[in-house]
Amino acid sequence: MSWVRGTPVFFVTFCTYRRRSILATKNVHDSFVDFGLRAAQSHNIAVGRYVIMPDHVHLFVCGDLHFHLGKWIKALKQALGKSISSGMRHDRIWQEGFFDHILRSDESMAQKWEYVRDNPVRAGFVRIWTEWPFQGEIVLIDRACL
Repeated sequence: MSWVRGTPVFFVTFCTYRRRSILATKNVHDSFVDFGLRAAQSHNIAVGRYVIMPDHVHLFVCGDLHFHLGKWIKALKQALGKSISSGMRHDRIWQEGFFDHILRSDESMAQKWEYVRDNPVRAGFVRIWTEWPFQGEIVLIDRACL
């Protein structure tokens, strides 16, 4: 992989339509990881740490100089949508758009990660964040991009 040092690292959040709890499943998680691995191998896009909650996703991502965040998020939502049960496909899955924040330093990323990783704990799903099965890290982007 050849990420250009200094390219932006984005902290991204996107939600399900009406905050429906449909994301924290093995199928969605597997689809997310597969998409992230393909992004790194085929498109020079690094998906770093992430947490998939029942109704929203938090992730860190960076790409090369040609990376277009909006197009990439749209493709990610489409891929995840395919992994959601067939009964849901006729309904709207995603809230429009997404929220993003450009991170300026390793420290900024660490602060965001500490907050995000504890979401499942604050929601009462697990006692400690490491018990949450729908989180991880695909590429170590703090060294690749910052």
